[in-house]
Amino acid sequence: MKNKKTILVTGAAGFIGASLINRLLDDGNYVIGVDNINDYYDIKLKNARLSFILEKNPNSESNWKFYKESIDDYESMISIFKDHKPEIVVNLAAQAGVRYSIDNPFEYVKSNLIGFCNILECCRKLEVSNFIYASSSSVYGSNKKLPFQEKDVVDHQVSFYGATKKSNEVLAHSYSSLYKIPSTGLRFFTVYGPYGRPDMAPMIFAKSILNEEPINLFNKGDMVRDFTFIDDITEGIFRCCFKKAYSSQDFNLFDNNLSDSSAPHRIFNIGNNNPIKLNYFVSLLEKYFDKKANINLKPMQLGDVKNTCADSSLLNEWIGFKPSITIEEGTNKFVNWYLKFYGK
Repeated sequence: MKNKKTILVTGAAGFIGASLINRLLDDGNYVIGVDNINDYYDIKLKNARLSFILEKNPNSESNWKFYKESIDDYESMISIFKDHKPEIVVNLAAQAGVRYSIDNPFEYVKSNLIGFCNILECCRKLEVSNFIYASSSSVYGSNKKLPFQEKDVVDHQVSFYGATKKSNEVLAHSYSSLYKIPSTGLRFFTVYGPYGRPDMAPMIFAKSILNEEPINLFNKGDMVRDFTFIDDITEGIFRCCFKKAYSSQDFNLFDNNLSDSSAPHRIFNIGNNNPIKLNYFVSLLEKYFDKKANINLKPMQLGDVKNTCADSSLLNEWIGFKPSITIEEGTNKFVNWYLKFYGK
């Protein structure tokens, strides 16, 4: 077995965080998890993810340590960093959700800005050798050119959530430039699958179908999303953990390629590059649940974007991986998990 790495993952009880931790433990690494387990959504689901980590890795006592702490608490974070001296840090902790950010912007400032800065400072002081962080397709804002590419201008945000994620990219780049911290930002595209977030469409739609409640499809159903299965997202992050960003010798500021930099900093899309209409996704849920949905067509919501589509070719070149799980396969796996987990 290759040398075991000490890896700190924030957002450990989150959808993506818990999945990544399972992958890292399976690979034999020592993992420190941090999560404040807030009540933005069902705490039972977050605890279930943590329980599943132990269930999937029954011999992980010596390889896995969890802290219930908030990344916006600098003293707690620096103490954890000093105690464990992680070689690799993956920051997935964030206040998520486009619509929630409209009414609760200060929650995003606290976690996505102050908390993110705390993690950067801890990485600097402990001289972390590789930093991976979560960005989002939301940074593309009002961009209408498809597919979305890393070289696209992302200065026209339409949600406060997207603005905080763009800020993360700028802040991380500055630390990479100033302190030579190898950093990789990953722009996630509509992640779905088992243990998914209850505030996202797959979980909302599944619950509504089984409870015979109406499903609201915004923009009168004419919405397109680049759904990416959780296992594909996890594998992409995992591989980035073991490949450090480095300065591009060919960087040219006027080429406008934001994935490259004179600093050891990279940005990549991670998505299926196979966008589908929400109507089709609902039809797959109907098929696998064997139950019809009651659909309400609604106007466009504030902060939403009509289409998302990822060009993930740069990530493929970087780590030799691209998402491959089809929407049909992924939805079937999600439905099977949902029925087992919720017992319906």
